[in-house]
Amino acid sequence: MRGAARPSYLPDWERYKHSVQFWATCTWLAARCGRLGPILDGRVTYELMAGFWPTADMAPSSTKLMVECAHIRRDMPKIVYSRTLQRAEWNSTIVRNVVADDVLELKAQPGGDLLFAGADLAATFMRQDLIDEYRLYVHPVVIGPGKPLFPASDTRGSVSNSPRPGAFGSGVVLLKYRRPDSRP
Repeated sequence: MRGAARPSYLPDWERYKHSVQFWATCTWLAARCGRLGPILDGRVTYELMAGFWPTADMAPSSTKLMVECAHIRRDMPKIVYSRTLQRAEWNSTIVRNVVADDVLELKAQPGGDLLFAGADLAATFMRQDLIDEYRLYVHPVVIGPGKPLFPASDTRGSVSNSPRPGAFGSGVVLLKYRRPDSRP
């Protein structure tokens, strides 16, 4: 499982989703989506994405990349971890609790890496020792208050830095950290 988490509260989302940094990251991700299994989202991230991607390709101002990313995001199966969400559309299944054995079963299935997003979900996966690799996208933009990516925790683990961080022309930097005992 490869983990990526973003702040669950983006006060400037409307402005940020049109930024060069956002679309540079989308381009890179779109090229790799064929190697991903289902997307695992927390409720807040799911609602944020569901408010934009299902119809992002229908706006007259949609770029080719926006259309491509909308199709990818819409078509990929999603698992939404939420105790409160009553309904999820958009090729999504609601799961009430993170059960480590269920996630390990997903990891064992063919179809590629699992990508998850959401600070609370990341913290839960960390506590249950389910993360093999962290992929942190550092954006050169300050967007205001938000939830910490790594909340205070008693969970400790060892990770090693990837020898080749990724850099995008937009200024976004991808940092990768892998557990020493995980598969490449």
